[in-house]
Amino acid sequence: MNSLVPSTGTPLLIGGKLVPGGRGVFATIDPATEEVLGYAADASAEDLDAAVGAARAAFDDTGWSRDPAFRAHCLRQLRDTMRDHIEELRQITVAEVGAPVVLTSGPQLEGPVNDLSFAADLAESYSWETDLGTAVQMGSTSRRVLRREAVGVVGAITPWNFPHQINLAKLGPALAAGNTVVLKPAPDTPWCAAVLGALITEHTDIPAGVVNIVTSSDHGVGARLVEDPRVDMITFTGSTRTGRAVMASAAQTLKRTFLELGGKSAAVVLDDADIAAAAAYTAFSVAVHAGQGCALTTRMLVPRESYDAAVTAAAGTLRGLKAGDPTKPGTICGPLISAAQRERVERYLDIARAEGGTIVVGGGRPAGAERGYFVEPTLISGLPNTATVAQEEIFGPVLVVVPHDGDADAIRLANESPYGLSGSVWGTDPDRVERVVAGIRTGTLSVNGGLWYHADAPFGGYKQSGIGREMGVAGFEEYLETKLVASPA
Repeated sequence: MNSLVPSTGTPLLIGGKLVPGGRGVFATIDPATEEVLGYAADASAEDLDAAVGAARAAFDDTGWSRDPAFRAHCLRQLRDTMRDHIEELRQITVAEVGAPVVLTSGPQLEGPVNDLSFAADLAESYSWETDLGTAVQMGSTSRRVLRREAVGVVGAITPWNFPHQINLAKLGPALAAGNTVVLKPAPDTPWCAAVLGALITEHTDIPAGVVNIVTSSDHGVGARLVEDPRVDMITFTGSTRTGRAVMASAAQTLKRTFLELGGKSAAVVLDDADIAAAAAYTAFSVAVHAGQGCALTTRMLVPRESYDAAVTAAAGTLRGLKAGDPTKPGTICGPLISAAQRERVERYLDIARAEGGTIVVGGGRPAGAERGYFVEPTLISGLPNTATVAQEEIFGPVLVVVPHDGDADAIRLANESPYGLSGSVWGTDPDRVERVVAGIRTGTLSVNGGLWYHADAPFGGYKQSGIGREMGVAGFEEYLETKLVASPA
């Protein structure tokens, strides 16, 4: 396909070497055409064992964890080589992820590459030691120093929807903090992770074993990574269901666990908002990347008296957003990642119909799309907030509109969910907006279209949307331990 992907398929990166998979190779599919793009190394349990061993040795036996300046240098090298190969990476991303090419200038590629600068800068500027001064206990005076140190070996398990963003949001801070990493990406998008192996080995000074990349079609490989007692921390992004299993398994060795899980985020529209503008913005966002984003606002809560106007405005927007070819610059809604994901979305649309909902726009596969895992941007009305499609994460281009009866009711409905990842509030009275923002239990909130995504902004959720924060200083500190050292004064 290009120079970053060998004709024989992408290899594993283990202990500084690019090696074949013990289980052979597995195919990666273009979700827009259903064609085989090529192959990736299929790691075995033995490959994972070797990767963990290499990461353990690199942490225990080298000075990597004690040299923040060198770590910053290596991260900047990784950033620069990814920039040098950005067009090849863009081609891979659009083909393998089905990501609309327009998104690769932001969170699908260039954004996370540039965000490596934040991690590198933080490695150099962070206060690794804090002098707590002296204290007297039982007649003895001691000086106390608080140190922050790397956790150790980090197992990173990542999903397919925004692979570069999530891979680098884990690798950057984990490496900046001094850890070594075993990265296990989703089998749907192995190339986006595997190509980093060649870039790291050929264009950076990252020592052997510091980064290991293990692609596999076997989900059991990820489970083994969680269970391995040599792994000190698991950072996982994915579904809440899988997150529960990860947390339960990690508990057997009491390893630190960061979980960024699902969402069913609410866009709360107050009665003094521009209803049409809020509805159009929310409808547009739910179609981006075919709705395959955990933080997208897939429930829109609107004043009951403005319900019809909101539905009309959202429908008008969605009718203009056709699911189509992700290689075209004007495409916003590309394909779903797989046939299985398309079947999942279609199953939810059937449930919505069965529960009495109205499909206002969309509701099926685009006319004439004989190939590719496409679903039309869809609007559902006529259902309460307790309906299945208003409560469960669909991960497709589907928006549900629910009426509310005032600000307090809107807060109640927004919180009437097991999730608490993201959301938005639309209104013109600052005091009312602030009361609603304060009342919603969620990790990130946009007010009137404000954008919260940035390298220095922590991201994560309340309730069943996860534990911990990714990105920002808070995300960096997830990868640190705290050590207190006391000595006679």
